[in-house]
Amino acid sequence: MVFASDWAEMAMQWWDSSTYNHILFVPFIIGWLVVQRARELAKLTPQAWWPGLIGMVGALLVWLLGDISGLATASHLGAVLMLQTSAIALLGPRIAAGLLFPLAYGLFLVPIGDELVPGLQMITAFLTIALTEASGIPAIIDGVFIDTPVGLFEVAEACSGVKFLVAMIALGALVAHVCYRSWPKRIAFMALAIALPILANGVRAWGTIYIAQSQGIAFAAGFDHIFYGWVFFGLVMAALLAIGWRFFDRHIDDPFINAQELQAKKGITPLEKFNAKGWPVLAALAGLVIITLGWSATARSIEADIPAQIALPQVDGWERAQRSDAHPWEPRMGGADHRLIGTYQSASGKQVTVAYALYAAQDDGREAGAFGQGALPPDTEWRWLAAAEPFAGGQGDRLLALGTHQRVAFTWYRHGEWTGSSKLRLKLGNMRDRAFLSAQPTSMLILSAEDTEAHDGQQAIADFVASTGPLGLWMDRIAGLE
Repeated sequence: MVFASDWAEMAMQWWDSSTYNHILFVPFIIGWLVVQRARELAKLTPQAWWPGLIGMVGALLVWLLGDISGLATASHLGAVLMLQTSAIALLGPRIAAGLLFPLAYGLFLVPIGDELVPGLQMITAFLTIALTEASGIPAIIDGVFIDTPVGLFEVAEACSGVKFLVAMIALGALVAHVCYRSWPKRIAFMALAIALPILANGVRAWGTIYIAQSQGIAFAAGFDHIFYGWVFFGLVMAALLAIGWRFFDRHIDDPFINAQELQAKKGITPLEKFNAKGWPVLAALAGLVIITLGWSATARSIEADIPAQIALPQVDGWERAQRSDAHPWEPRMGGADHRLIGTYQSASGKQVTVAYALYAAQDDGREAGAFGQGALPPDTEWRWLAAAEPFAGGQGDRLLALGTHQRVAFTWYRHGEWTGSSKLRLKLGNMRDRAFLSAQPTSMLILSAEDTEAHDGQQAIADFVASTGPLGLWMDRIAGLE
């Protein structure tokens, strides 16, 4: 299989990541949905269809852009879309209409959802502090940390509830299709399937804090792992189905499709004038795949020219200094062709740590802004606390270690003439360059400073940036591109 590596990557995520374990059931669900339609579909005649190739071109383009830019979500989505659009091209519009929901349900094969974690953390923290205060427990919230009389609690990434939310969305879509005919009821059920796990996760986090007040943190943590895992959410799932049960309006014996109705649909008839023989369409599909693979191989082989060595420059009013952090911190900049990290100190004693990474190209494992890369190093004692006030177009994050050490970090990216903090903009820029078989270097700059009683971290960074001049040009100067 030409795209086996993409499917292997997805399967590995389904198996290894608890967020996506539910996807292991999706292929079987799709198979069951097809079987339910098999008797009626057998009454229709498959017919290859030329316009299906247009969808295949779109799917290959999505895959290509993801493959050449290192955006796995796009390449995985493209791989799934290829199966869907090739089925339409080879089976024709009438059978595709009969398989519309199973084909669409295939989108749940794409492992996506981790991007929701920061937002869900904040929502959970908001719900938790509201419930905690309502239950009479004095508490103070700072970002995703909640301080109570028995200790400090963190709404960590694992507590965001994303794994259950994405599973409930997949379940909700299936139940809405199988058990309802009315579109208003389907929409209402989907809204409930999204809202209920989010609210339930807030209750779960509050329950842990509430139990800890009387039984201690150790007991509450153990109880959370035993009961508030899938047991608790299994009950939430049962509650969702129980609420929706009384409104089910599809009879158990109602067929999902009717071959006679599909055959009589006049809206499909004009489309069938583009029907074709199967072998030419299959050959065209193969040709499109070969062209796309060749394009991808050529684009991935192109890298920008960068210097053999780079160095941090002098900055007016600041001197290079030894780091004196109260708690060690170092950002993650994996796969960069050049990495620099150093500390500058002003005459008044303010210190700013500069971390810089330069990439000749963006690929898997060497990608600025990829998951786990940047100011918050994973698998360390540092935790994300809250977003910092926006500054100079950079993304600001407040970090906390061991409940006492705080620092602020701002991140910028540079690609061509663009400087900013949008990972999407950076991705699009790299996609554009490689799609047109050109290359420009990408750089990432992280400025960080401790928040102490003596110095405000963000102010120290602002003073430093005022001394460097335009950050984009300063980043180019480090890379030797001026």
